[in-house]
Amino acid sequence: MHNDTLTNMNSLYLSYRSHRLLVGLASGFWLLFWLVALPAVAQRKRDKADPLMAKPVSASTTTARIEAETQFTEGVRYLMTDEPTKALTQFAKVLQKDPNNAAAQYETANAYLKTGKTAEAIPYAAKAHSLDIENKFYALLLAELYVKQKRYGEAESLYETLLKKGPENAEYGVELAAIYLFNDKPDKALDTYDKVEREMGLNEEITRQKQRIYLKQNKIDKAVEEAEKLVASEPSDPDFLLEGAELLIANDRTDQAISWIDRALKLSNDLTQAHVLLADIYRKKGDMDRVSKELNQVLANPNLEAGLKARILSSYVGMTGTNPAAQQDALSMAQNLAKTSPNDPKTQVMLADLLMQQGKKKEARDAYAKASRLDGSIYEVWGALLQLDGELNQVDSLLSHSEKALEVFPTQGLFWYSNGSANLNKRQYQQAVDALEESQKLLISSANTELKKGISAQLGDAYNGLGDHVKSDESYEAVLKVDPLNDYVLNNYSYFLSLRKENLPRAVQLAQKLVERNPTNATYLDTYAWVLYVSKDYEKAKQYLEKALADSANVSGTIIEHYGDVLYQLGQQDKAMEQWKQAKIKGGASPDLEKKITTGKL
Repeated sequence: MHNDTLTNMNSLYLSYRSHRLLVGLASGFWLLFWLVALPAVAQRKRDKADPLMAKPVSASTTTARIEAETQFTEGVRYLMTDEPTKALTQFAKVLQKDPNNAAAQYETANAYLKTGKTAEAIPYAAKAHSLDIENKFYALLLAELYVKQKRYGEAESLYETLLKKGPENAEYGVELAAIYLFNDKPDKALDTYDKVEREMGLNEEITRQKQRIYLKQNKIDKAVEEAEKLVASEPSDPDFLLEGAELLIANDRTDQAISWIDRALKLSNDLTQAHVLLADIYRKKGDMDRVSKELNQVLANPNLEAGLKARILSSYVGMTGTNPAAQQDALSMAQNLAKTSPNDPKTQVMLADLLMQQGKKKEARDAYAKASRLDGSIYEVWGALLQLDGELNQVDSLLSHSEKALEVFPTQGLFWYSNGSANLNKRQYQQAVDALEESQKLLISSANTELKKGISAQLGDAYNGLGDHVKSDESYEAVLKVDPLNDYVLNNYSYFLSLRKENLPRAVQLAQKLVERNPTNATYLDTYAWVLYVSKDYEKAKQYLEKALADSANVSGTIIEHYGDVLYQLGQQDKAMEQWKQAKIKGGASPDLEKKITTGKL
């Protein structure tokens, strides 16, 4: 049988909303739609049409009449069991014998509608309506079909006729107003909504509909009048006042909005939304002291969930911009919130993010670590924590945190990379290789080429630590193939080749390229000098070590020791001894240094 008209209109509302009537308010506080769920006044169960009563059945008991009634009943049963094709067959049999059977025409249209064949349904619905013009269900079905075909004028005519028949049909004004909107007749829609309200009283959703129409027409005063009606209907409810305040804010009437918010706060001072709205208004006015006051009121609310407080405060952080005083104020609020809600991970994350933004990396790392202990399921927290461990050179923490992160996210290549780096720093070469190879496998399809190069470079170091020089060289060469000027690889690869005294021409070539790119870097100058030393080019090695020593701020015990070794090879043993002793004082030289000093020999 014909679906409830209101249910059918819902689909029309959604269709119209998506194609024509989306209204966005400038400040982003509201995203208004022309059509939403149907008003409460329209939410009712309609009496179903009784098709058999549409055309009274005579008392005749002839075989033909009984057969027609049986076929009609079967058709209705098939419709009820969602078998419209079978229903059409039965109704066709009835209409073949009696084309003027309005009920059969109506149900045939219904069956076609169920199969999605709107065009085929219309002639049958029109015929049913013409046969029984007083039956409102026939008219409603025909109007629904016309709307689906965008024949709005014809649908309007049917609803207008229904409404003229008496106030008992006032509820259908909602559908008529919707069709007027479909047909770009907002003024007629407004008139119709007014008529419905006169007959049935104030309705919240109808009032909202009118507001949206007025807003699209830029009739702000009219929209505010409708908001006032809602406030008057529930004078003790602050929600309507806050809703009206949002409308006013969205239309740049902030002073008027403040008065509405104040009215709401007189009803209840414990209104989070009210204080947040005021904070935003004063933020736009540049009154950050008042913004802070309003937000502190929110954060002091014991009934507000800590996570929501954190989100509100995060929004405030976005408002502060580059204002140092406001940023410090936000940090103080975040610290207080974290202190009063120590077991809420969201507050710790928010505090950590804010500390990170202000360059306080150590404090941020501690807050992220606490958040990870409270809730280990947040990927971003682990990512930020591992990044800070690395930047702060906290190798033990990096190893421990990466292991815990991998317990929760075992398929994340970035976490395996962090774990491999930590193991490499701890000289746990096999563990480093295992982690870095897993990272490489998981990130093989990644577009992050820098990360891939970093993995291969560290694999070169780890393989070298295991003594697997073939794989070490292959890893370094893989990086240089795509990035021939990679300083990290140029340095380590050339140095390890010199230590092994293998492929020294390649080592010289790499180290020379390194110092050409970094002519004042003490570490890189020392690498090149050492490669030259192993190649027995002592004079040139001395030249580059003296350049390295010129950078007194970055001179290490190793560089001084190497200078002593070169001087020894050049026959300057006394000067060599002086350098070795200085290297001992500096610290960080080789384990052989003490023996050199004791024996006076290499």
